[in-house]
Amino acid sequence: MTQGVPAHTPEEDKGGLRTALAGLTTRGRSFLAAGIAAAICAYVLGQSDLLRVGLLLAVLPLVCATVLYRTRYRVAGSRRLSPGRVPAGSEARVHLRMDNVSRLPTGLLMLQDRVPYVLGPRPRFVLDRVEAGGRREVSYRVRSDLRGRYPLGPLQLRLTDPFGMCELTRSFSTYDTLTVIPHVEPLPPVRLSGEAKGYGDGRQRALALAGEDDVIPRGYRHGDDLRRVHWRLTARYGELMVRREEQPQRSRCTVFLDTRGLAFQGAGPDSAFEWAVSGAASTLVHMLERGFSVRLLTDTGSSVPAEGADGFAGASQESADAAGLMMDTLAVIDHSDGEGLSRAYDVLRGGNEGLLVAFFGDLDEEQATVVAKMRQRSGGAVAFLLDSESWVREAADVPGPLDKSEERLRMLREAGWTALKVPRGAGLADLWRQADRQRMGIGAGSGTEGRS
Repeated sequence: MTQGVPAHTPEEDKGGLRTALAGLTTRGRSFLAAGIAAAICAYVLGQSDLLRVGLLLAVLPLVCATVLYRTRYRVAGSRRLSPGRVPAGSEARVHLRMDNVSRLPTGLLMLQDRVPYVLGPRPRFVLDRVEAGGRREVSYRVRSDLRGRYPLGPLQLRLTDPFGMCELTRSFSTYDTLTVIPHVEPLPPVRLSGEAKGYGDGRQRALALAGEDDVIPRGYRHGDDLRRVHWRLTARYGELMVRREEQPQRSRCTVFLDTRGLAFQGAGPDSAFEWAVSGAASTLVHMLERGFSVRLLTDTGSSVPAEGADGFAGASQESADAAGLMMDTLAVIDHSDGEGLSRAYDVLRGGNEGLLVAFFGDLDEEQATVVAKMRQRSGGAVAFLLDSESWVREAADVPGPLDKSEERLRMLREAGWTALKVPRGAGLADLWRQADRQRMGIGAGSGTEGRS
C-alpha cells in the first residue's frame, strides 16, 4: 500500500512555534537554556561578549526548529506483506519503501512502524540522507502464536536537523492488516466417507459446475464426438444437437465447530478451544484438496461460505477463495454466548449434508441427544470430543473426578457417529487414522493403517 506525507500539514501550522519548540531534543533544550542563562549573566555583569555568546546559543536551536518545521519534504511510503495471511507460529516479512518525491534531499530520517505487542517489538530504522527522487527499502519480520487480525501502521517518520537540535514526527494515515490463521496440520487421505476423492456416484452429491455450453443440449460444433448427438432433439429442431457430457459429481462435507463459551475451559494457544479451531481449519483444507464441496458451520447456525449451492464452496476455481474466506473466519472466531446446538441442527436437517466432521466441547445429556440426531441427515459423521475440564486438570497436574465423556461417546456411537475422545496434546493426523479404523470396525489399538 502506497501513501504520501508532506513535511507538515495545515493543522500543524496552527500550532506555530509551540509545535516547533515541542520537537526540541535534550541537546536543543540545553543550548536554549544555556543561551538564556548566558544572556542574563551578561546583562547583570555588563559583558557584551558574553551576551553575544548567549544569543548564539539560544538562537541556534530556535533556527534549527524553524527551518526543520518549514522544510517541505514530500515523501511517499509503501508497505508490502509477504504473505498477507500466515499460519500461527509462522513468520511474515513486512517490506517498507520510502521514496523522496520532492526536489530537495532529505536529512537524517528515522522510520518507525506501529505493530501490536503480540507481533514483536516496534521496528525502527535510521535512513541516511535520501537524494531527490531517491528510494530506500527496509524490511522486518513479525510472528504471532495467536491467531487474529492485526493492524500494521501507520508509518511514522522522525525528521531531525544536522545538529540534532530538533526532531519532528510525521505520521502516514493508512495501515495494512496481517491475518494470522490457525495452524493447519496435514492429514492422511483416509476414506472416512467411503470415497478417496471428492468425486463419485454416491447419493449425497452436488453437481460440480460445468461450462455454460454443457448445461443444456446445444448445436453441433466441428470436432464434437458424434456419439454425443442427441437424435431426438436433432429430429425436432432439424439440425444436429449435442447432449451434454456426464459431469463429475462433487461430494459434500460440512465441518462443524462448537464455539459455545460454556463448552470450553481455559485459554491460550494450548487450550482445548484453540485445538478445535486448528482441527477445523486442518479438516477444511484437507477436504478441499480432496475435491469436496466444503462449508464451515458453527453452533450459532452461521455457515461460511453463505453463497453457492446450499452454502457450500462450489466450483474448483472458487475453492481458493472459499478456503481463504473460511480461514479468515477461523482467524477471528471466538466463543459464542449460546447454550445449545439446536440452531446448527436446524441447518443440518434441512438437506443432505454428505460427510459431517464435527469438533465438540463439553456435552451434557441434552446436547448429546441433539448431536445424535445430526447424524440422520449425513452420509457419514465423525465427531471429535474435547473434554476441556480434563485438559485443564492435566495442565495443572491435579487429579479430578471421573468425567462423563465415555458416556457421551457411547451415545454418539450408538447413533451412528464415528466418535473419538481428544486427549490433551493429541495430533489430529493420528486421530484421523484412528477414526478411519473405527469406521472400518478395526480396534483402535490395532496397528492397521487407514487406506489412502
